[in-house]
Amino acid sequence: MNILSIETSCDETAIAVLEAHGDISEHRFAILANTLLSQADKHAEFGGVYPTLAKREHARNLTPLLEKTLKDAFLFNVREQDISETQREEIQALLHREPEMYEMFMRLMERIEKPDIDVIAVTEGPGLAPALWVGVNFAKALSLLWDIPIIPINHMEGHIVASLLSEEIRLGHVVFPALALLISGGHTELVLIKNWMDYELIGSTRDDAVGEAFDKVARMLDLGYPGGPAISKLSQEARARNLKSRYSLPRPMLQSDDCDFSFSGLKTAVLYTLNDIDVLNDDIKREFAQEFEDAVVEILIKKTKKALDQTEAKTLILGGGVSANTEIRRAFRELFKEQYPDHLLYIPEAKLSTDNAVMIAVAGFLRASASSEPAYREPIAQGNLKL
Repeated sequence: MNILSIETSCDETAIAVLEAHGDISEHRFAILANTLLSQADKHAEFGGVYPTLAKREHARNLTPLLEKTLKDAFLFNVREQDISETQREEIQALLHREPEMYEMFMRLMERIEKPDIDVIAVTEGPGLAPALWVGVNFAKALSLLWDIPIIPINHMEGHIVASLLSEEIRLGHVVFPALALLISGGHTELVLIKNWMDYELIGSTRDDAVGEAFDKVARMLDLGYPGGPAISKLSQEARARNLKSRYSLPRPMLQSDDCDFSFSGLKTAVLYTLNDIDVLNDDIKREFAQEFEDAVVEILIKKTKKALDQTEAKTLILGGGVSANTEIRRAFRELFKEQYPDHLLYIPEAKLSTDNAVMIAVAGFLRASASSEPAYREPIAQGNLKL
């Protein structure tokens, strides 16, 4: 099975082709192509992702990225195509909000033959609704023209399977029930996985997501966007220099009986403390970065331990863009080595921790091979889609 996957949930435009054999119990993958265009530099001046700009860039990027992906996968064959007037009208209706993308799309489709693709997997949510719709309608247009079925994918499920991928590009062994801690710019969730694709949300943030908090604190420290890598860098410098922070930040909801999170108060505490500082020099920034990161790690560890003990989960899957943070990765490895030596811990490779299309393709394989419900259906962009 060759799966073409499309990811446009936020500010990365990504397309991949995955060759999959077997089923969930016995499978092997080969990544034939994996392409991505990041918009981070374009959003930096806004201090965060600007939805209208993200939508526009996805519309500009998808067609040339598809061409590159098919060429990388050796699935690009030039042959003039006879596209009916009915097909043109239906595709134009799908892409009517992106006339520039429609023109680029049709020019490409008129000169290539249908590639050896069996399934299209596309992110339908959660994410920025305008950005999601561009990817969803692009997938629908391909499906219509090439007569290939679509599997809609939950972006967070993609992060779960990305964490399970080994260097051999296989899904790691999972002992159920499993627990997933999903930490990103838009999400902080603890999800109980009872079996493949059987999820229960047991904890989430009540306000800011952890990645959002990283970005906002980085903005207060004049570190730019994206904030996570900048804070991590300064924090590592502070640790290397053995700097001891003069500042103490709260750990919101650390003692609550539930598995929920809150990062708004932590962010506000940074703001109030900074207001009392006359000169924000580099060492003070390093101290703040380290103390903020320490607070985040302590909260994540404490809440995850509570969830592990309450659910008796035997596997922890750490996923999402914030899982690339060096200190978070170190802390969870240490936790499992010392307190949960008989449990399984999965942390994604750094290159697969952020948004990408490989994870969407693997989730598509999972849906196609292990789902008891129909996997193929028309996708609908859903900004607040839940697992």
